[in-house]
Amino acid sequence: MKTVRQIGSLAFVAGLFTAIFAGIPWYVVVSDDPVLPWWLRIAVFCLVGGILVVLVTVAVEQRKTRIKAETPEPAEPKPGILLLNSTEIPGRQIREILGLVHGHTVFAIWLGKDLSAIIRLVLGGELTEYTQMMGKARQAATNRMVAAAGRMQ
Repeated sequence: MKTVRQIGSLAFVAGLFTAIFAGIPWYVVVSDDPVLPWWLRIAVFCLVGGILVVLVTVAVEQRKTRIKAETPEPAEPKPGILLLNSTEIPGRQIREILGLVHGHTVFAIWLGKDLSAIIRLVLGGELTEYTQMMGKARQAATNRMVAAAGRMQ
């Protein structure tokens, strides 16, 4: 299903860009002849067909199984590095504060996955594309914080 949805997303994107960047200029130049050329008909077919394929695959996927919440694997800190978000460690005394570490990242998803997420938004359900993206971004940020803390030692 995922492969079929990706093919539908790719067809949608190809049809969209062809219709916008080739079809509109063609229509402006040849506006007196209303007959659409074969390549523009295929582009519109890909655009509409891609949306329908993505819509059907998302609907079938949602009916087939319930989407389970995925939890990203925690970062494995080096020995001696504690990952916490408090100023105190229960049962221990802090001898020295080396500083504060930050781990920021921003991820984006491909337009085809964004189309799938928009359709899921309309149909209802978890937006797995964004959930996976946020998990990867969180993991990358945590790994950066662990690396920064390792350099402070």
